[in-house]
Amino acid sequence: MGSLFLSNEELGKKDDDHKPTKIPPIRAQWNAARVPPRKALKRLAIAIAIGFFIYLFVHNIPTDLPIRDRRRPVYHLHDDDPAEPRPMPKLVSVRPGDKSAQNEEPAAREESGYNGPVVFRNLAVSLQAITATTKGGYSTNKNVLFAASSLKSAALLLPMACQMGAELRSYVHFALISRSEIPIDELRAINGVDDSCEIIFHDARPDRSASSTDARLGLGTERALYHINTWMHPQVVLVDSSSAEEPFFLNAMRIQAPLKNIPLIELPENAPKQLAWVSKLDSASLAAWDKINIDILIHASPGASGSLIRLLKSLTAADFGSGSVPHLTIELPHKVDPPTAKFLETFQWPPARVYNPTHARQLTLRHRITRNGLSEEESSVRFLESFWPANPTHSHVLVLSPQAELSPQFFHYLKYAVLEYTCSTAAVLQEWDSRLFGISLDLPSTLLGGPNEFRPPAKQDASRSRAAPADDATTFLWQAPNSNAVLYMGQKWVELHEFVSRLLEFQHTITPVPHFFADKFVSKRYPSWLEHALKLSRARGYWTLYPSQPTASNLATVHHELNKGPEEYEPELERDSAQVTEVTLTSGPLLNSLPSGGSLLPFNEMPLLLWDGTPTTLTDLDSAAADYVAEFRHLIGGCETLEPEDLIPRKSVGDLFCTKDE
Repeated sequence: MGSLFLSNEELGKKDDDHKPTKIPPIRAQWNAARVPPRKALKRLAIAIAIGFFIYLFVHNIPTDLPIRDRRRPVYHLHDDDPAEPRPMPKLVSVRPGDKSAQNEEPAAREESGYNGPVVFRNLAVSLQAITATTKGGYSTNKNVLFAASSLKSAALLLPMACQMGAELRSYVHFALISRSEIPIDELRAINGVDDSCEIIFHDARPDRSASSTDARLGLGTERALYHINTWMHPQVVLVDSSSAEEPFFLNAMRIQAPLKNIPLIELPENAPKQLAWVSKLDSASLAAWDKINIDILIHASPGASGSLIRLLKSLTAADFGSGSVPHLTIELPHKVDPPTAKFLETFQWPPARVYNPTHARQLTLRHRITRNGLSEEESSVRFLESFWPANPTHSHVLVLSPQAELSPQFFHYLKYAVLEYTCSTAAVLQEWDSRLFGISLDLPSTLLGGPNEFRPPAKQDASRSRAAPADDATTFLWQAPNSNAVLYMGQKWVELHEFVSRLLEFQHTITPVPHFFADKFVSKRYPSWLEHALKLSRARGYWTLYPSQPTASNLATVHHELNKGPEEYEPELERDSAQVTEVTLTSGPLLNSLPSGGSLLPFNEMPLLLWDGTPTTLTDLDSAAADYVAEFRHLIGGCETLEPEDLIPRKSVGDLFCTKDE
C-alpha cells in the first residue's frame, strides 16, 4: 500500500538500497500501463453529465409549433390553436372584437411606445363574412368604405355612412383603425347607429393599439388597407381630411390608396352639411370622383367690366368641396376696360383660401388681337377653339356669360349631376349620357327665339297621364341649349366642334345659301354659336337638363341691367325690348333645394320639351329629329341616295354630310 503514495524519486532510491538486487523474470507478454484511478473517475462523471443534459434537451423539445411562413404576417383570430378551422359567420353585419382590448395583459396595456409586429385579432372575422355576400372577391362590386382613426372623425363620417346605407344603392362599410380601445358597439351607440343604417363594421385596430407608436399604427393602417382591399375590393374610400383626423392615418391612406388603385375622397369638416349629397350616389359614381374634370370658360364683352368682376367674385366665393378647383379661361376683347385690367392684376385663381399645395396657377387669360368687331363666323370659331377635352368621356366645360352670377353651391350641383347622370350604374345601363347635351345652372324666363315668356313644366305623376299643380316645380329636359351658365359634356363638345367645322366649310362652297343658314331660331340676345348648337340638338334629339325654380335660385342668376349682348350682335340688340325676369339667389344646403328629398330624378320621370317649348314624348322627339335630319341631308349634306349604314348616327357627324372620311 505504501508504494501507492510514493511519488518522490529519492524515496524510491532509498528503498532500493535496503533490498537485494534481483533480476526480474521475463514476462510472456507486454501490458499497457493503467490509467490512474482518479482521472478515470473524472472522465466517467463528465460523460454521465453530458448524456443526462442531452436526454433532458431531447425529451423537452416542443412538438406543437407550426412552421412559420415569414413571407407575410400571420394574423390569428384567437389565442388558441390557429390551425383549427373556424365556421364562417352567417350574418353579413358582423361586429367582432367589442372587448378585444380586455383580452390583453394589464402590464402590456400600460406600456408606451410599443413597436412590435402588427397583429389583427378581429379583422378577419368581418372580412370573411362579407366576401361572398358583397362580391368582395371581384374587382368591380358595390362596396363603399368609410374609414377613420380619430373618434371625432368617426363621429363626422358615421352619419353620412348611415344615410348612404339607408339609400340601399351600395354596400356601406366602416373600418375603425384607431389607438382607442372603445368597443364597436359603444361607438355605434354613441353616434346613434342602429341596424337601420345598413353599415357593416370592421374592427381594423392592431393589437396593443393604445400603447403603439405612430409608426406602428401607420404600418397597421397600411396592412389593414391591404387586407381590406384583398377581401372587399372597395370601389372608393372616404376619410375625414380635417385636423381632427390622425396624421399617421391620413398619410398612410394618401400613399397606399393610389398604389392599390382605390379612389380616395377626403371630406372636409363641413361635409355633413355641404356634401350631404355624396350619400345619394352609388358606388359606381363615387369611383369616378377623381376622373371628372371641369373647365370654366368665360368670353368677356367690351365695356362690361362690372358684370365680369361680379362673376369672378362669385366664383371666388364658391365652395368646391373636396374636389379640385376647375381651370379658368377668360377670353378678353381687344380693348380691355381699365377696371377689368386692374382687377385682373390681383385676381388669384385658385382662391387663396383653397388648399393648393403645388401652388399651381389654374388661370389662363387670352387677349384678342383683332381690333374690329367679330362676325358671326369669327365669334363661333373663336369660342369653340377656346376649349378641347383631353378625355371627352370625363372632361367637360362650364360656359359662363359675363352677366351670370353664381351661388356658392353651384359646383356641388354640377358634380352631383355629372356623377349621377354619366357614371352611375343606372346611367351606364340606360345610356343616359347618350342624349345629354348639357346641364344648365339657370332657368331661362324667355324662349330661345324671342321675347315670349317661357313657363317651366310642372311635375308629372307616376302614370304621366296628367300634370301636377303648376306650383309643383321639377327639373326637366329641354331640347334647347343655353349659353348663360351651362356645362357642356365633353363628347358633345367634340361633336359640336366637328359639326360647325363642316357647316362653315359648306357655307363657303355653295351659293345661294340654303335657308338653313338664313333662318335664325335663336334670339340675338345669345351668341352666334348657340344657333349651331341648336341645329345639332335638333338633328340628334339631344336635350339639356334644366333645374326647377327652387334649385335654380340656389345655383345661378343672370343680370340684365348691364347686358350689352354678344359683340357680333351688339348694334342690333338695342332694338330688342324683351322683358326678362331675374332669379334672386338664395343660400342654403343643396339638398334642401332639390326635389324628391335630394335625389336626382331619372330622365324617364322628367317632363320633356321640344326646342320651342312644346311638351313632347321621347317617341315624338325622335320623329321630329328624323324629319329634321332628312331635310338637312338633302339641303346641306349632299345626300342623294343613302344606304342603311349611312343612316347610323356617328360622333364625327359624317352621317349628316354623307362622307366616308371617318
